[in-house]
Amino acid sequence: MATCPECDFEIDIDEYDADKGDTLECDNCGARLEVVGLNPIEFEVVSDDDEEDEDDFDEDEDEDDEEDEEDDDK
Repeated sequence: MATCPECDFEIDIDEYDADKGDTLECDNCGARLEVVGLNPIEFEVVSDDDEEDEDDFDEDEDEDDEEDEEDDDK
């Protein structure tokens, strides 16, 4: 049985179905959790900042692609 690092709620998860990097939500506190260890299963809280950083990175790539296309047109 694994516990939420945010509220210590026991989370029922099948260790055979879990993979590193999987995410789920704690039923008790609503924290978004990522599986970081498998034996025993361990979770880490995923912050919203991590998601925003990934989104920002994707937007930056899109802007770079548009600049490249503009340079090609000249």
